Amino acid sequence: MSVERWAVFAGLYAGIAFGVFWIPLRALEDSGFVGPWSMVLFAGLPVLFCIPFVWKYRAVYAENSLWALSGGIVGGIAFALYATAFLYTDVVRVVVLFYAMPAWGFLLAWIFLKDPITPARMGTLGLCFAGLYVVFGQHTGLPIPQNLGDWCALISGFVWAAAALLILMQQKIGYVVHGINFFASSAIACLIVSLLVTAQGMLTAPTMDQLWDALSWVLPITFVLTIPACLAAVFAPGHLNPGVAGLLFTTEVVVGAITAAIWADEVLGAREIIGLILIISAGLVEPAMMFLKRETRA
Repeated sequence: MSVERWAVFAGLYAGIAFGVFWIPLRALEDSGFVGPWSMVLFAGLPVLFCIPFVWKYRAVYAENSLWALSGGIVGGIAFALYATAFLYTDVVRVVVLFYAMPAWGFLLAWIFLKDPITPARMGTLGLCFAGLYVVFGQHTGLPIPQNLGDWCALISGFVWAAAALLILMQQKIGYVVHGINFFASSAIACLIVSLLVTAQGMLTAPTMDQLWDALSWVLPITFVLTIPACLAAVFAPGHLNPGVAGLLFTTEVVVGAITAAIWADEVLGAREIIGLILIISAGLVEPAMMFLKRETRA
């Protein structure tokens, strides 16, 4: 099988896997890992898997500053926020807010890289904010997040856009090191938050019995879902046309919305569907324009 076909499968797998990621997260919360404690386990287990790679790439860590390694670190914080959002708001609201990310990416690239905001990117910005308005503006008249989960999802999209910009600026570091930092920072961020809110009496830490019971099914999910999905999300874009990769990744939005409607009894009405379509369209504008330009030149 060609590399391109493997990349197609990888892109589909990543989209589907992240689309159902909310299911084990909420199951873990039901088993006693309340709030960010669930992400401590989900992000902490991959860190153990990464330990041998830390030794292998120890020269990279020794020769570079914290700033040069910051792309993966910031990405891990975004992932922690994204996953935590599923625990405090509807799945559809999370994916809509997170996939407004292209808007933040274009704005950050314009500010720090002096990338121009082309007409296609203006269209992306317009579709993003239209999608946010449709889903979130019905009560306030403004597309404003309405709870903790909404804010976590919105901020995660912005932070992920910043992480993508940093990784682009730090390509010499390599994706493996960024991946290690990604898991480590996600686990550490969730652990710090969990300890702080537990110390304030807002959460209860899971017991050792709950930990051992959860490991029996979280460990397989870590190796079947979490780690492969993250690796697939890195592998696919490097071997596919941007338009194809963008289309494959939008399966996350569709899978997340449908599974939440079926298994979580979340509302998937006309407003949510229209908002999803607008957000998905926004994510495809730039890749589609790149694809058309490439075909025209050919």
